[in-house]
Amino acid sequence: MPFRLGPTELIIVLVIVLLIFGAGKMPQIGGAMGKAIRNFKSGISSKDGLPDDLLEDLKLEEEPEESKSKK
Repeated sequence: MPFRLGPTELIIVLVIVLLIFGAGKMPQIGGAMGKAIRNFKSGISSKDGLPDDLLEDLKLEEEPEESKSKK
């Protein structure tokens, strides 16, 4: 079952984070979270930095799909 956060749960989480870290640290935490999310998304979308054997496996998986569409 997927875990979903509604508006009430998000408000509760934000209040708890505010109580733990204080208002002064919130901009730093927000900036770090945003940077981490951007890095994660760019890492997911790019194939750079992957090992060569993994890239070869990905190419092998893509080839049968291409040959099916040609038939």
